[in-house]
Amino acid sequence: MTTNGTPPPTATSAPAPSSSAAPSSPSDWVKLNVGGRVFMTTVQTLSKDRASFLHRLVDPTSDLASQRDSDGAYLIDRDPDNFRPVLNYLRHGKLVLDKDTAEEGVLEEAEFYNVRELIALVKERIQQRDQKETEKENGAGGRKSVYRVLQCHEDELTNLVSTMSDGWKFEQLISIGSTGQQYNYGGGDDQAEFLCVVSREYPPNANVRGPEPSDRAKVLRKFKLSI
Repeated sequence: MTTNGTPPPTATSAPAPSSSAAPSSPSDWVKLNVGGRVFMTTVQTLSKDRASFLHRLVDPTSDLASQRDSDGAYLIDRDPDNFRPVLNYLRHGKLVLDKDTAEEGVLEEAEFYNVRELIALVKERIQQRDQKETEKENGAGGRKSVYRVLQCHEDELTNLVSTMSDGWKFEQLISIGSTGQQYNYGGGDDQAEFLCVVSREYPPNANVRGPEPSDRAKVLRKFKLSI
């Protein structure tokens, strides 16, 4: 029905739904032939570090020369075992190594592909590993203990223990008889003789030096004793 000779407005159709939620196309996936082993990943994964060789490999604007095998996989002449941790790091951001994988091998690949954050992470892992090995070789805390034995008379003992400094600490006191008994002196002023065992801890790389033992500083093995 018309009013005043004016036709009614025409109906318009609703816009078509957007297709932006469509799944990624097959072109987002990439094959890499690393040392004869094929890896399947995505352009997004390889582009995590935009300064890396892998990003340049799949960047259409890059001038990086590349070759492909008969299946279209990019050919990379590198070690596939050490490449796998590099690729997994780009996937989830974690450094995961098998027990038979050496950190140095992964570092070599990370440097080749120029994955900068992974390079720093592997170097830190190597440093931690080496520190643990050093601590294991040198005992708890990576420190080593040095023992010395001092021979003293009874009247010198208190003063000796009270004046120890520079990190030396008392460990053990061993009686070795008296002066008269040891040297067959006459008279009644015999004094008891002791061996005072002291120790000090040093860092694992410390160069421990000291004066030659005097007549009052003897090595423990001379007395066939142990601590």
